[in-house]
Amino acid sequence: MGSKLSGKDLIKLGFPQTNAINIALGQIARYRKRDKKERILMEAKEVLVHPEQFMGHGTWGKLAEGLIKPVEVRMQQLLAQRVPFTIFGENEIDEQAKRQLYDALKLPIAVQGALMPDAHAGYGLPIGGVLATNNAVIPYAVGVDIGCRMSLSVFDLPASFMKGKDFQLRNILKEHTAFGPYEVQKTKAEHAVLDDPRFRDLPLLKSLRAKAYKQLGSSGSGNHFVEFGSVQLLADRPDLQLGKGEYLALLSHSGSRGLGAQVAKHYSYLAQKQCPLPKQVQQLAWLDLDTHDGQEYWLAMNLVADYAKACHDDIHRRIAKALGTRVLANIENHHNLAWKELVSGEECIVHRKGATPASAGTLGIIPGSMASPGFLVEGKGNPLSLQSASHGAGRLMSRGACKEKLSRAAMSNSLQEAGITLIGGTLDEAPMAYKDIHKVMQLQEELVSVIGVFSPKIVRMDK
Repeated sequence: MGSKLSGKDLIKLGFPQTNAINIALGQIARYRKRDKKERILMEAKEVLVHPEQFMGHGTWGKLAEGLIKPVEVRMQQLLAQRVPFTIFGENEIDEQAKRQLYDALKLPIAVQGALMPDAHAGYGLPIGGVLATNNAVIPYAVGVDIGCRMSLSVFDLPASFMKGKDFQLRNILKEHTAFGPYEVQKTKAEHAVLDDPRFRDLPLLKSLRAKAYKQLGSSGSGNHFVEFGSVQLLADRPDLQLGKGEYLALLSHSGSRGLGAQVAKHYSYLAQKQCPLPKQVQQLAWLDLDTHDGQEYWLAMNLVADYAKACHDDIHRRIAKALGTRVLANIENHHNLAWKELVSGEECIVHRKGATPASAGTLGIIPGSMASPGFLVEGKGNPLSLQSASHGAGRLMSRGACKEKLSRAAMSNSLQEAGITLIGGTLDEAPMAYKDIHKVMQLQEELVSVIGVFSPKIVRMDK
């Protein structure tokens, strides 16, 4: 018996000469390539004889599905008509972003869509796009940075605490945050999310756990940040146990680091293999939630989102400890994720790619640029937006355009005028690169109510 397992070995075991052999070889190459051939063949025989016992199994579940109920792969066609949709702030949104939404609305799984006023073009679904689908999840409609989110901690200190403490607060941010693909926290922290059984049961996640542990408590590049500022609550909030007034606060924006990127890449590839689409919409390929891969992505996506939350929690814990104070309240929300929600009375998968959940009474954070305020909001549950709102101000200029048209001097002047201290930060994140957050908020008054305002003071970003 040779050392490398082949399709002929599986045929000798009795496997039908169907796509099940390709599935088996693919799963073995991906997850079991270091195991002995004899052991793999013994397990494969068990799957062949009792496939029903292996449904949902991390390594063999996909093969079991292929033996019992193979996934049908066929070219999908777009519908002639779009499903219902609403665009908020249409005159402020570029045409490419609108076209991307229009294409998504013609998917045969689409139910309803919406575009938020901060929208701009992205991959597949535009940033600021919301799409409800029928029993299917689109990895690229969730986004590459799965679980990207906001987190605001309100400290037991007045906003006036910052006066005269720029040096101290800058050092706290430098010492207790880490950014980009290579920086990690100097001291490692434990978190319950790393003990989640999905890290053990799903082979892909198992292979990524060590990297996730290493990057816990760090932030990404680009528009991700951790910043000190003041938060002004416009009225008493008994639900937060906070009174009207101004407090010292910490706001962070980041996602799921390398873990999320690898999960997105893997399942986007599987979706495009299983769900062929016309070229202009191939990034909108989906996974049926009744399939092994669909269920596995759903489990992985939600764990990755939990990991993103854990990263924020760790950052805020470290900084509260460095300040020697306690957190009075925390407001947080994902804005790159898919949820199971009712749409017109039917359960759908609601994708929000750069959109804030805004069901009635739900609290969230909509940041501006590094030199403009962010807003604490309460959702109004507007069904036309699929109970969503913008996730920020939205880009006015592409990253390439920023590098061509803006200067570091102009960026520095803008920050100085706003009284902002910046640590790191790149030209493509200059305040001028973003839309006017005040106008964006005006365009979504029917989606959210403003309950507070966050004013940034000291901002830390990647170099």
